[in-house]
Amino acid sequence: MELKSWFSGGTSLTPADFGLVAFLVVLMLLVGWYSGRREENTEDFFLGARSIPWWVACLSFVATEISAMTVIGVPATAFRENWNYAQFFIGSAASRLVVAFLFIPAFYQYRCTTIYEFLRHRFGGQTQYAATCFFFVTRLLASGVRLMAASLAVSVLLGWHIIPVIALFTLAGTLYIGYGGIKAVVWTNVLQALIFMAAGAATIAFVAWQVEGGLPTLWRVAGEAGRLQVWNWGPSPSEPGFLKKFFEDPNIIWVAVFNGFFGSMAAFGTDHEMMQKLLTVETRRESQKTLILSILGSLAVLMLFLAVGASLFSFYKLNPALALPEKLDKIYPHFAVTAMPELLKGLVLAAIVMASIDSPLASLSAVFVTDIYRPLVRSEASERHYLLVSRVSIVVFAGLLGLIAYYFSFFDRMLWLAFKIGGVTFGSLLGVFLLGLMTRRPANRANVAAMLVMAGVNARLLYLSEIKVFPLGWSWLVILGTAGTFALAWVLSPWLDREQRQAQQA
Repeated sequence: MELKSWFSGGTSLTPADFGLVAFLVVLMLLVGWYSGRREENTEDFFLGARSIPWWVACLSFVATEISAMTVIGVPATAFRENWNYAQFFIGSAASRLVVAFLFIPAFYQYRCTTIYEFLRHRFGGQTQYAATCFFFVTRLLASGVRLMAASLAVSVLLGWHIIPVIALFTLAGTLYIGYGGIKAVVWTNVLQALIFMAAGAATIAFVAWQVEGGLPTLWRVAGEAGRLQVWNWGPSPSEPGFLKKFFEDPNIIWVAVFNGFFGSMAAFGTDHEMMQKLLTVETRRESQKTLILSILGSLAVLMLFLAVGASLFSFYKLNPALALPEKLDKIYPHFAVTAMPELLKGLVLAAIVMASIDSPLASLSAVFVTDIYRPLVRSEASERHYLLVSRVSIVVFAGLLGLIAYYFSFFDRMLWLAFKIGGVTFGSLLGVFLLGLMTRRPANRANVAAMLVMAGVNARLLYLSEIKVFPLGWSWLVILGTAGTFALAWVLSPWLDREQRQAQQA
């Protein structure tokens, strides 16, 4: 492929649009540079010396949760399907309370730099290293999907091939995160969150202005087409094939709430990308307050972008002559390119760009240095050395993310793809953390065995489900993985960890 063909698609963006995007991105990088000055050790680089204000950590948490998957994937899902996705938030909100009062106190008690250090204190090194490997696999794949989603959208807006877009995002993230660490991330997240919400609100206002009758017309058209349906109560128990439908449909409310609960508990409590933001504040109480208040912020953003998707559906329903994109995942950037005026188009592009630059590089680097490099490779080195290794690892992880994002650009239905990836491994992580937090059971080798077995089982179940051999909705995977890992580790520990059990009893 010639380099010239990467940039020959053309774009409707005006100099004013590019100017707005450039201003906001430069502002974000300056915020990251200023806030990330004077990094002296890994506690500064990975935790911001636990000096981040709670409200900044809260906005950072919300911005990380949003990402490009919300800005691009949620409107596309609402456009193509309905608002059933909102059901997951019921379980998600409940899970935050559990994480706040069960997980966070333990992490602060042990003064953990990464949450996998807790597993070493509670069980031993083998569990810590296994969980770390699971984190790397899950986070790299899921974040690759997020980067792909954003790059795909920006490639539509700019008329570029996706490869140079991925390269630009990767380079930008490497520069400011590699320089300023977690402080650069959380402070730039504040600006990102504000831009996300401004772009979503402006989009709805513009679509309402374009349609005769405004918002009431948009909601009427979307409602008549079932696009505003939130609740999916599933089939009646008396219906033929009830069990098959119940286990196959991930959007049935009971399944969605359970999955939202377990999936979010895994994402917030066992994924260091999310928890890292909560560990940057000084005290346990501030961390708990940060997470609980994120419920309001995340719900507001979710409903905002569901409304964007419903508004776009109504707009195209009322204007059937207008062309739709080949892939409906591109509907939001496609609308921005073909229908929005200048500056507003630039604001949407800026929101997508800023959602893309926020990456998991800080958490990946923290876990690699703290849980792998320092204990296993070089345990007696200077803080200057560990800072250098942290920055080098950011470059390496950035390259991996770029390659993964390009691979996933050939897939469709990106929102559900990200959840399916997490479904394979999140249950294993959550099962081990719950065993450590809720019991005093000694286990180490048993944890590793249980995690590997259940990840293999879930991978096989997902494959069979995708090829329509075994009717099981992907949303069951985290639930099954959590219960299976917890139970297997409990049963196997008396045999696989006999010495540890005897030492504890002595």
